[in-house]
Amino acid sequence: MAEYGEWNRKGATLSDATAKKEYGIDHDFIVQGIRAGQLEYRQGAIWGNPYLRLLRRQLEQYIAEQRGAEDLLRHKNQTELRQIKKDIVDVKNRLHVLEVRRAELESLLKKE
Repeated sequence: MAEYGEWNRKGATLSDATAKKEYGIDHDFIVQGIRAGQLEYRQGAIWGNPYLRLLRRQLEQYIAEQRGAEDLLRHKNQTELRQIKKDIVDVKNRLHVLEVRRAELESLLKKE
């Protein structure tokens, strides 16, 4: 059972599409968990496209039971690594923009 307010807590829920991407599972695996009574869900729709909203805590527990804790940990680490690489690229791009702007300002100040 979901804890009080868990459905509204930031990061506590995820869509079925996000679950597939982060944990490497398929729709049938999610439906199997729902039918087994181990996963609670809510239905939602964005722009007329339906999706399932799941509790992250329950999904991780279900994955650990079905596939093992090592598989869950491996997928979580892959997801974190992917996010870190993305953040590094963003920071490098931002740094490049700042260096270009600094060079422009320094050249303007030298002319004066």
